[in-house]
Amino acid sequence: MDKITAITSFVEVARCGSFTKSAEHLELSRLQVTRHVQEIEQWLSLRLFHRTTRKVSLTIQGEEALIYCQQILSTVSDLQSRAHSHNNELVGTIRIASPIGLGQNLLFDMVEQFTAIHPQTNIQLVLSDNLSQLVDERVDVALRYIDQPSEQLIARKLMHIDSVLCASKTYLATSPLLNEPQDLLNHNCLVHSSAAKWRILSSKSNEQVGVSGNLQSNEMTVLVKAAVKGMGIANIPCDLANPYLRSGELVEVLPEYYSPGHNLWAVYLSRNYQQTVVRAFIDFLAQHWQSDIKNMATSKIL
Repeated sequence: MDKITAITSFVEVARCGSFTKSAEHLELSRLQVTRHVQEIEQWLSLRLFHRTTRKVSLTIQGEEALIYCQQILSTVSDLQSRAHSHNNELVGTIRIASPIGLGQNLLFDMVEQFTAIHPQTNIQLVLSDNLSQLVDERVDVALRYIDQPSEQLIARKLMHIDSVLCASKTYLATSPLLNEPQDLLNHNCLVHSSAAKWRILSSKSNEQVGVSGNLQSNEMTVLVKAAVKGMGIANIPCDLANPYLRSGELVEVLPEYYSPGHNLWAVYLSRNYQQTVVRAFIDFLAQHWQSDIKNMATSKIL
């Protein structure tokens, strides 16, 4: 029996809670995965899973075995990486979940640089503005704009990204004046599905405005494009907005106010079984993203 392959199948079934999904992820047949788990059970003389027609769950013995099997796979991965360390090479696959806009811009640049330095690494990007389930999506690390990560997860803060209220000059030329946050109620606001209320601050005030408009999306780059096209006002993270602010395609509105941004975190399940290549990539991001991203507007609305 190829114990490493069998252990890999066991860990994947434990992670997915399904023999069928595990087979798809591993690009094996369901029968092969089933046989691998049976071989591990025979080898250990333990029953690892409770099996029903609807559900697969670990037994108590299976939970204990999973810890050791994860350690074995982590050790094998580290051994592979160390075998290439004399050439400063990293080997392995990293599955990364990221918001779409971040993945298409800042993260893509980092992936390009990292794989150029470590050509034997493979990156799998899962781009979505929805919070990924780390286990279900088989994600090694998720990049998320959140104020504070769940206590159940391990997280490393990478940087803070400001937000900016902005619109095109074309839109503003034919729209009502904007002097204070409540004036946004008279405007067509381009709203992210997760943020129907915009928090707007100044040195003297802290307001939440329930905005609305004729376009809502769960994907921020769509809202950026709509703002550039003159469809309305958007509240955009500065990593996406700054190029358009510099070019003049967008200008900042309500410049005497500001909308607080979010911290960007690298979130993962555990340090104990993290592959060397995953740790190296997180360190690479932290090293290159030391500075916060602030509003670089070059035009102001008076």
